[in-house]
Amino acid sequence: MSAMAGAAGNTGSMSRDEKFVIFASSLGTVFEWYDFYLYAVLAPFFAALFFPAGNDTAALLSAFATYAAGFLIRPFGAVIFGRIGDLVGRKYTFLVTIMVMGSATFLVGVLPTFASIGWLAPILLVSLRLLQGLALGGEYGGAATYVAEHARPNERGYATSWIQTTATLGLLLALILIALCRGNMNAKDFAEWGWRIPFLISVILLVFSVWIRLRLNETPIFQKMVAEGKGSKAPLTESFFRYPNNKYVLLALLGATAGQGVVWYTGQFYALFFLVITLKVDYITAYELIGLSLVIGTPFFIVFGWLSDRIGRLKIILAGCAIAAITYFPLFQGLTHYVNPDLEAFAEKNPITVTADQTTCNFHIFVGPWSKFTDCDRAQDFLTKSGLSFKIVSTPGLKSADLDIAGAKVTGWDNAKWTAALAAKNYPKSADPAKVNWFMTELILVIMVIYVTMVYGPIAAFLVEMFPTQIRYTSMSLPYHIGNGWFGGMLPLLATAVVAATGNIYNGLWYPIGVAVMTLVIGLIFLRDTKGVDIATGSGVSIQK
Repeated sequence: MSAMAGAAGNTGSMSRDEKFVIFASSLGTVFEWYDFYLYAVLAPFFAALFFPAGNDTAALLSAFATYAAGFLIRPFGAVIFGRIGDLVGRKYTFLVTIMVMGSATFLVGVLPTFASIGWLAPILLVSLRLLQGLALGGEYGGAATYVAEHARPNERGYATSWIQTTATLGLLLALILIALCRGNMNAKDFAEWGWRIPFLISVILLVFSVWIRLRLNETPIFQKMVAEGKGSKAPLTESFFRYPNNKYVLLALLGATAGQGVVWYTGQFYALFFLVITLKVDYITAYELIGLSLVIGTPFFIVFGWLSDRIGRLKIILAGCAIAAITYFPLFQGLTHYVNPDLEAFAEKNPITVTADQTTCNFHIFVGPWSKFTDCDRAQDFLTKSGLSFKIVSTPGLKSADLDIAGAKVTGWDNAKWTAALAAKNYPKSADPAKVNWFMTELILVIMVIYVTMVYGPIAAFLVEMFPTQIRYTSMSLPYHIGNGWFGGMLPLLATAVVAATGNIYNGLWYPIGVAVMTLVIGLIFLRDTKGVDIATGSGVSIQK
């Protein structure tokens, strides 16, 4: 509460122009995140609409692969638009990025499905997803740099923390609009055409965002740099091919943004997918649970941004990584216990074994027309989408995949027979709302969002302060978008594949835990805090000590 009171005090000290800078920059970025995350939230629907039917997990992995494509391309957007931002200016660049994002999102809403145009549908979807990723790669660095270069030195963490709320608020806005659409039409209509409405609405947000950003001026720090003739003529070369700045880019990635990225996506997206896919919670309920956790947790972005102005940025980020790594397993096990106790009881009472030649069991990540699926793959797919852990017993030369559920055996893979075998053991097909412990479920989700706010609230100020003005946009954008776009964005895809390959519904957590621990170790050893750096003249000197 004292932190919130202090933050309120900071707000009161800001001028009207400073508040408008934060508001206009943050609002446009909220809309960009909304556009970007619509796909992520609706990925299970795209699996049926834009990819061929057959293997459900394969289709879901295809949807997640397209989802991941938008993340994988983000660093390239950071390089392209970061260079423009350092050469031409911050304002012009994030006007371009929001126009690209809004246009691509609107076009997704009018895109024909696989049933209409075949493989051209996923090709076009991936192309639009790549445009979204490129745009977002340029947006975040521009917004964070723009706000930081307007902020007072002792309020930089607090001011930029408003930008940090935008990703969560964009996700929340997406959840609200999707829930409204789903709540006002039946499931069949939503699956056929209702999902398009949130994408089409983006054109309204685009017009408003462009209008409000046109009212902004270039940052005073950038204007001063240009007036003095100190701008960089080769920001890419200076950022990534000149020592020591290239060292700081690498350290910013491995010692800060990689861990921040996986904590962010675990606490929000992977938690959502775990509720829906593994624990069999209906979509609307899952959206409401995640949405409420975001509402409760979002103010803590501001709290930790404000706190970083007083105690430093790095220690808060690394503490969030450490706590998350230690507690993820018990938290997700707690979700199973409190959300679907029937599924937990079924798994304990009915140990499952799959017997197959393990050399025929493939690790599928990027799924497409080139992918081939064996009976072992289909068996793993079936049990994974059922939210059940299983043991794999390898029998070399075995051509089938055999099932054993607590002594009840089914020879060979057969969807209908395996479904009947689960039903005979009273497998719960969905979570029973009457048995959900709503308070404990929400508490766990809020705790994971608090972790997100710890690692994410101070990160913008930290990155801005690491690099000099003439290459700031370029230098900070790349590690941010590799950390979030590659390490974080690949999380649902990799975690889903790991769960299917290992047979344990919790093993996907080893990926974010491993990355968070790596960031903790590298950050502690190689990085120093940036609080107090003069970003008008500073060049990351405090990092070199």
